[in-house]
Amino acid sequence: QRRTSALAPPTIPLVQPHPNTSQYPPLSDWDPPSFTRAAQFRVGATLVLFLFAACSNLALLASVWCGRGRRLASHLRPLMLSLASADLMMTFVVMPLDAVWNVTVQWYGGDVLCKLLCFLKLFAMHASAFILVVISLDRQHAILHPLDALCAHRRNRRMLLLAWGLSLLLASPQLFIFQAVRVEAVDFTQCATHGSFSRRWQETLYNMFHFTSLYVIPLLVMSCCYSRILLHIHQQHLRDKAGESYLRRSGTDIIPKARIKTLKMTVVIVLSFVVCWTPYYLLGIWYWFQPEMLHVTPEYVHHALFVFGNLNTCCDPIIYGFYTPSFRADLAACCHRTSCDASPRSLDQLSTRQGPPSGESDPGTNNQGGD
Repeated sequence: QRRTSALAPPTIPLVQPHPNTSQYPPLSDWDPPSFTRAAQFRVGATLVLFLFAACSNLALLASVWCGRGRRLASHLRPLMLSLASADLMMTFVVMPLDAVWNVTVQWYGGDVLCKLLCFLKLFAMHASAFILVVISLDRQHAILHPLDALCAHRRNRRMLLLAWGLSLLLASPQLFIFQAVRVEAVDFTQCATHGSFSRRWQETLYNMFHFTSLYVIPLLVMSCCYSRILLHIHQQHLRDKAGESYLRRSGTDIIPKARIKTLKMTVVIVLSFVVCWTPYYLLGIWYWFQPEMLHVTPEYVHHALFVFGNLNTCCDPIIYGFYTPSFRADLAACCHRTSCDASPRSLDQLSTRQGPPSGESDPGTNNQGGD
């Protein structure tokens, strides 16, 4: 039997949205969902993404925290640490919850765990989006106001605190609207919003509010930031062609190569967020306003788009590694140590190959020391 819904807007359980009194017949007339072939594909793909995202984001966190990534500019390190932390929350909260919930179909965790996990899921999604906004604002300020670099660390710390605080605040309603609902007629328990909204439009409004805070507002802010950056760069290029005189290495007008490289990296990170999550959110909007669309679109489409959205969690460390030689060097050193530990070489051989000498310069220092 086909499940009631495999599609879930970000504020509804990622296994299936469940009937609300304002939208569906009484629960006694409701047929419970099942673990379909499409759901099995979703679980398998989610587990693969989980393993890759966990390893890559933990490696990124370790590199920035105690590896060569420590040589990042002081105001950039908290940004990358927060981004990796948010991605790890998505990895260790959203992905396992989604996979296990798809397997069990119904909810076995009780009312408290239902509220807590739904809260943590939305908290992680908000944090991931808001930290990208903070990174975009930081890049805008670094390009448009390069002489304010001394205040960047304090400014970024405040913006990060605001981002995490807003994520906590906006996710808190999940603690009140979700509950474990038992359907006696079919002996089925689910973590759902049943009974929390008296009218269908109320739930739609709630979902649209979070769609706006999770996707629309971050996308508008990031688009505005990078549009202003591109306009600034274009104006500089026009002044350069017009032959205006300015200092090339003073940092007053010319954008340093390190700053341009960081800008490219953050643009690609933001684009990956947009590309990965846009299809899923568009499908969510369609569902919110026309729930009958579930009978029109194949179930595997809903599952595939959610898995594609989770791919964003894996993209960030890949993009960071592509633009950051120090991260690649840390990974290479880690793999080298692992291979040496696993090989049956003598202690004398190992002592001659202890990895890069402590005085070796970071291959990414020249590119990362700036903004």
